[in-house]
Amino acid sequence: MPFSAIPWRLAVWGSRRLPARTLMSPRARRQVSSASSSSAGIQAGRITAVIYGGVLAAAAYTGYLYATDTRAFYHRYVVPRLMRLAFPDAEDAHHAGTTTLKVLHQLGLAPRERGNVSQIPELETTVFETTLSNPIGISAGLDKDGDIPDVLFGLGAGVVEIGGITPRPQAGNPKPRVFRVPSIDGMVNRYGLNSKGADDVARRLRDRLRRFARSLAVTEQQVLDGAAGVPPGSLHPGRLLAVQIAKNKETDEKDERAVADDYVYCVQRLAPYADILVVNVSSPNTPGLRDLQATKPLARLLTAVVDEAARTDRKARPKVMVKVSPDEDEDTQMEGIAEAVRISGVDGVIIGNTTKRRTGLVPSSISLSGKEQRALMETGGFSGPATFVRTLSLVGRYRKIFNAQPAGSQKILFATGGITSGEQALKVLNAGASVAMVYTSMVYGGAGTITRIKGEMTSQLKTK
Repeated sequence: MPFSAIPWRLAVWGSRRLPARTLMSPRARRQVSSASSSSAGIQAGRITAVIYGGVLAAAAYTGYLYATDTRAFYHRYVVPRLMRLAFPDAEDAHHAGTTTLKVLHQLGLAPRERGNVSQIPELETTVFETTLSNPIGISAGLDKDGDIPDVLFGLGAGVVEIGGITPRPQAGNPKPRVFRVPSIDGMVNRYGLNSKGADDVARRLRDRLRRFARSLAVTEQQVLDGAAGVPPGSLHPGRLLAVQIAKNKETDEKDERAVADDYVYCVQRLAPYADILVVNVSSPNTPGLRDLQATKPLARLLTAVVDEAARTDRKARPKVMVKVSPDEDEDTQMEGIAEAVRISGVDGVIIGNTTKRRTGLVPSSISLSGKEQRALMETGGFSGPATFVRTLSLVGRYRKIFNAQPAGSQKILFATGGITSGEQALKVLNAGASVAMVYTSMVYGGAGTITRIKGEMTSQLKTK
């Protein structure tokens, strides 16, 4: 049949190309199918990797939040015990802990308060015209040279006291000079005010201030004058930085002029960076220092410090407090100290310091090991929970003495010595203190101590 005779429909269909799949060989179809499956597998693998990566990232972030939260259990129950095992010498543990916290802070990994525990309205209080976020402080000794004030503020303290700082560097007493008594959570130390000196600490605090000013694009003087909206010492809203000063060991305590010069030099170098200057006349480990607590020499010394503090180049001068010994507890001694405080114009008193006494420190229910007994009887000042009863008594007695003074001469009291719980903190506050300070309880209780104490205080306040 001629081509022209083929029906036109058949001719048309015959001229069309069949679908490609009908022309592909079985092998080609397998290759296409394999490629399609491989592409789908790669896509599924990517999705799985993203999911696993997200889960791991979330887990890592959650772990980071927990590890750096002061409420984490191991800060209280694991780290302090490990430190005692790793460092039999308590001073070595102290230096290791300070160095570790400093490095962790630089890496953004230091423990800190998180969530609502850092701001508890029930705990706010006014001290020296500043509304503190809470009335719990850290006593001098943990940060002797101003290495980690921001770390300590991060742990939740309303007040951080650094020092004691002497005019010139001094090594302190020979080692070993710090001894643990774990059965009663106590310590004996005879550091002897080891210090890098006022110049060294002043440089460190000045650099800290400069970094803060640069971060806000303001001048240092504006920060010092309060224009940054934070206290010029702490650089944290609702917090205060106290800087403790003392005389050098070789300065003759009988030479009042030389002693005053030591303290005045510290004021000149450190006052710009302090919210509170603390005059230490109560360390039991510097020969003759406690003799300065007699009324007349104390009044002259404190007057020199107050006058020099008033010359500080900033809008508001730092407040001045004096740290007194818990062993000066006779009525005449306490009244003499209170009179010196009144005469000099000092703003407040920190009660007290470590004690030389050893009676009544060990409950009858506790038996000390031989090592602990030797540690307890070492020369130096004892600190720990056993001193709380005396601290509470002294706060009440000093408050009564100051309340009896002429109107307008009321003084702020801080309490330190044996405070380990929220209940005890509330007791000293109710007795007349404005701030309850801790030291040894942090050594045994770890980085979460202040958070725990604040939580206990809040619970008690809510049940009343």
